[in-house]
Amino acid sequence: MTRPIIPATVLLLLGMLAGCGVGAEDTARPIQPPRGPYQALTTPSPQPSTTGSRTQTLYLVRAGKLTPVERPAPEVPTAETLLRDLVAGPTTAEADSGLTSALWGGSVISGVRVTDGQAVVTVTAALDAVSRNDEILAFGQVVCTLTARDDVNGVVFTRDRQRIAVPRGDASLSQGPLTATDYTSLIAGR
Repeated sequence: MTRPIIPATVLLLLGMLAGCGVGAEDTARPIQPPRGPYQALTTPSPQPSTTGSRTQTLYLVRAGKLTPVERPAPEVPTAETLLRDLVAGPTTAEADSGLTSALWGGSVISGVRVTDGQAVVTVTAALDAVSRNDEILAFGQVVCTLTARDDVNGVVFTRDRQRIAVPRGDASLSQGPLTATDYTSLIAGR
């Protein structure tokens, strides 16, 4: 007696179908619409917003006060990105609205790293050559901008791998870690 081929064929086909399909992916990817006359029935992939789906908070200066400014960002900004944008200063529109910066330029800050909730900002020897009377605002801009991030709960400043004391809002010096509360008296609206 011969065994029917149908059950074996059905099992083989079921096994092949189980292996078909689309595997899981970690990130979304755009799908191109099909070619041909039915293309108009598909919807195109949404285009990314040019204004950014996230925001970054930078602290600039207006009338001698630290002022938070929200800017669109295409992704969650890193601490390095925040400092780069902060050092670049206000945009034309921000400057037209009276915002300025007390920061000294890109040659004074050489880097930042975030470890265990603490941002370590490295400054260069060029800081010694700066003769600005608004250095409290400059340090406040850096501290308030970095601690606006969820993953930063304090900021310290170093030079040559050693912590340095910087002025707080009340002009007292501290080696940190500093937070926005150290500059509360200088934050607009508080």
